[in-house]
Amino acid sequence: MRDHLKILGWLYVVSGGFMLLVGVGCATVFGMAGAFSGRGEDALVAGGIGALVLGIMAVLSLPAIVLGWGLLAWKPWSRVLGIVLSILHLFSFPLGTLIGGYGLWVLLNEESRQLLERGDPRLRSAW
Repeated sequence: MRDHLKILGWLYVVSGGFMLLVGVGCATVFGMAGAFSGRGEDALVAGGIGALVLGIMAVLSLPAIVLGWGLLAWKPWSRVLGIVLSILHLFSFPLGTLIGGYGLWVLLNEESRQLLERGDPRLRSAW
């Protein structure tokens, strides 16, 4: 299960990072469209829409990035956050459904619960 926790952590970091990157791309496109419009009001509206899209994408992607970091760092709280986000990902067909299902399978496993409760294996003493 250790490997599955690492894989799931990286899946959430990558998917959250990709979503954030899409938000930055949308904000850039809207900002450039506003800049090329030539009218101040249009530029302001387009820039505002781009900023709104970026804000929404950031709010949606940051929990996934935090979860991925928590899983990779063996944080006990990451299990609860992971279960919640995995359930929410089930509604994002098709890729989110796969990640959500895999996340539930990994995080609802008893061995995963024990591993995350023990914390980072690198920080445990060898006694």
